[in-house]
Amino acid sequence: MILSEDESMRERLCDLEKKVLSQGEELACLRSTLADVLRRIAALEIAKPQANHRPSPGNSPRENTGLRYRNARDTPNGREPVRRVQSSTPTSLPHRRGVHYQSTGSLHSDSPSSSSVSPPQTPLMRQSPTNPAPRTIPTPTNLNKRWSSTGDFSNQHQTSGGMVPAHSSSRLSAKSLFNLHMKGHTQNNHHHVKHGCVEYNEEEGSLRMYLRGRPVVLYAPSNLVDTYDVAKVAAPPQQRLKLEWAYGYRGKDCRNNLYLLPTGEMVYFVAAVVVLYNVEEQTQRHYLGHNDDVKCLAVHPNRMTLASGQACGHDGRAHIRVWDSVSLSTIAVVGLGEINASVACLTFSKTDGGTYLCAIDDANEHNISIWDWQRSDKGVKITETKCSVDTVVGCEWHPLDKGSIVTCGKGHISFWSLDQSGALYKRLGVFASREKPKYVTCLAFTHTGDVLSGDSNGNIIIWGRGTNSIAKMVLKIHDGPIFCLCVLKDGSIVSGGGKDGVIKQLDNNLEPTGYETRIAGHLGGVRTVAQGRGPQLLVGSTKNCILSGSFDLGFSDVVLGHTSEVWALAAHPSLQQFVTAGWDSILQLWDSMSRTVVWSKDIGEEGQSACFSPDGQSIVVGCSTGKWLHVDADSREILTSHTDGSEPIQVVSFSPNCEMLALGSRDNNIYIYQLGTSAGKYSRIGRCTGHSSFITHLDWSMDSQYLRSNSGDYEVLYWSPSVCRQITQPSKMRDVEWASQTCTLSFTSIGAWPEGADGTDVNASAAAGGLLATGDDWGKVKLYSWPTIQPKSVCHNYGGHSSHVTNVTFLADESRLISAGGRDTSVLQWRIV
Repeated sequence: MILSEDESMRERLCDLEKKVLSQGEELACLRSTLADVLRRIAALEIAKPQANHRPSPGNSPRENTGLRYRNARDTPNGREPVRRVQSSTPTSLPHRRGVHYQSTGSLHSDSPSSSSVSPPQTPLMRQSPTNPAPRTIPTPTNLNKRWSSTGDFSNQHQTSGGMVPAHSSSRLSAKSLFNLHMKGHTQNNHHHVKHGCVEYNEEEGSLRMYLRGRPVVLYAPSNLVDTYDVAKVAAPPQQRLKLEWAYGYRGKDCRNNLYLLPTGEMVYFVAAVVVLYNVEEQTQRHYLGHNDDVKCLAVHPNRMTLASGQACGHDGRAHIRVWDSVSLSTIAVVGLGEINASVACLTFSKTDGGTYLCAIDDANEHNISIWDWQRSDKGVKITETKCSVDTVVGCEWHPLDKGSIVTCGKGHISFWSLDQSGALYKRLGVFASREKPKYVTCLAFTHTGDVLSGDSNGNIIIWGRGTNSIAKMVLKIHDGPIFCLCVLKDGSIVSGGGKDGVIKQLDNNLEPTGYETRIAGHLGGVRTVAQGRGPQLLVGSTKNCILSGSFDLGFSDVVLGHTSEVWALAAHPSLQQFVTAGWDSILQLWDSMSRTVVWSKDIGEEGQSACFSPDGQSIVVGCSTGKWLHVDADSREILTSHTDGSEPIQVVSFSPNCEMLALGSRDNNIYIYQLGTSAGKYSRIGRCTGHSSFITHLDWSMDSQYLRSNSGDYEVLYWSPSVCRQITQPSKMRDVEWASQTCTLSFTSIGAWPEGADGTDVNASAAAGGLLATGDDWGKVKLYSWPTIQPKSVCHNYGGHSSHVTNVTFLADESRLISAGGRDTSVLQWRIV
């Protein structure tokens, strides 16, 4: 009788737990409905026209972009005060409280991790010494706001009298214009005007800049020789960039990073962007709080608060950000300066409503730490201890047992208990006489509280609730490792194979239900599985793809991406499309309007560079082996292939008249081909030799008569491609109009180089519609006014990439910019606003 009563009690307890879970889901649905309403209201408010924010027609940033300074020797102590008279026109931007994180619902998409937001400018009235009438020049609306620029502007402080003495925290840094002898103000009227690392020769009209001590001489156009002032500061453009779409997904080496939110959005990450993607509405929102690779993701029990952990960024500090999925605002920044390595795993506590956050880092000891993230905006560490000397790949907080945490990884599964004093106690899982797997790869929990684990042998093990011993073991569910386990609402279990690509459904007793499917081989293995709406499942693959579907209807891809470094990027000359290629040997054509892949092709070679022909019918892809391919843009067929040397083809470019093709190689040569009358027919004219380092960029002249090139040792050379001869007098090329602006070293892009640059900082540039965009080694996309001829040029600065930005290009209608990451494998689409 006692045994019968105990069994009855356990059954009633299980029923109560199920009711609690179902009621919790109902509450989450109510919260999600409210969250979706709030999100839509916020989107409508942001979409209202900002009539009061339009700049005055007379205050264009192109007018009077220079600032006038007196000679430093004309003032006491050799220092120069700068008088500022604040305009009575108030700024149109509201004052922001705290840190503001941008999303697709915000007009300004400057990266919140950067201190380089450049607001619209308020006119400033200044009186010219030669003209008593005041003139208007652009200046920042907030003198205490830092501007991002190559001039390294520091914080500004305005005194009550409007004077900014040089010995105080001035608007310019120590390397600023205060220490320079300006044009027309030197006593001896020298012909060389120095400006930091730049020297301007007035007689020759040449600008000399130094990269790692090596001089680079650039010639000003004839119409600027007499009027050029090297000391002017160029204003940033009125246009800005707004992240519109993030292509790609990180499933290659990250786990448990795909979830469905109650708002109907999938949440996942790529590079430094956490993406909230509504497949039905075809919209994306982005959380841009991180400044380096996002490595893990956790969803709070309320299913609206998220936590994401990142790697050590350029500032060397890994941390966790807790944020709201509706407003995309940051709630807390946890572990900044306390987490020594990348955050590998994250999980919220379940039984107490998500009060605590458990994190495991990638340090040698793989430390496990518990944080009370709600106690302050930085969180409070409760405890920290060593987790395992071996790799840890999974961490989950028990959904029913308070203070119980399970971790797994190489050769182990551990059961942790957090007591009232904040101490952690560990018990290792006991495999006894059973074969110990090399890796315990994933975790899940049944509705009764038992722990499920999948391993590298393809087995699923049930660990009894509250114990560290095996209750049941099912062998060889998959051929190869099991990368994920997902317990559905009905109690059934879905497992995903990382090698065989098979998705299987099992009942709550781990018996096969007969539902099984295999994803396409080119999409990789199964990395993670999450429950979608109704019977739908969301599947993340090991080749950075996301699929959606069901066992009955099958699965289709909704997100595609590259799996290795992306270098090749080219825009279609007339359509809103672009191609990318990378070291994964995949060439893909994307449509920027539908935000989908038009077609994808395995070219069998690592892609290094690409370009469209002027008619858009052909694509040329330069490969890392010295081979280059001619691909038909419509049929995807490789029409012909050639090989020039054994080094990578760094850059390829058609002449504007579509009669010649230039290929810049890492073997220091530029190969010139003549196009034949039939498609795919090329005959080599010769090669241009003269560079002492590898070719980095090429530009054709508008009339297709000339070619300019940059190299790895900062040379700027000019060529006559029809005869493959170098033009030895670059001063004769000062007035040539160029069809593109991919050469980062040119007179019209001089302002993109920061002081002290080593020559490799700026990787790519592109110009269109009065704008110059660059991509650099710090994962930043920068936007300048073009031509960028002033050494001090202020820019707008945008984050999102977590690796070096390898390429940038404007689309045909100049309404969007595309940027390609290197090792982060991402492609970001920016809208110009």
